[in-house]
Amino acid sequence: MKKTKEAVLWGAALSATTSTYAQIGGIEDSVNDISDTIRAIFPIVLAVIFLVGFLFNAGHFFGENADIKKGITRILVFVLIAGAVVGIFTYLVGITV
Repeated sequence: MKKTKEAVLWGAALSATTSTYAQIGGIEDSVNDISDTIRAIFPIVLAVIFLVGFLFNAGHFFGENADIKKGITRILVFVLIAGAVVGIFTYLVGITV
């Protein structure tokens, strides 16, 4: 009687862990697909954001009220923020699931 109870408990434990691994594997595949998509799109999105930011700040370099110091300062701040975003993204991509 005791051995059958033990066998049933072991069988239940093994079947529970097997289904858990299957669920984690399914989630992992979905996360990898999303991660690959983000890795492919991220440089393009960052380039567009950088271009738009540069165009907004280009007015400080040209025209009647040109202020080169202000324009350079704004672009440097923008580059620092973009660099921080790239650094965080690179760190997050480097984490293995």
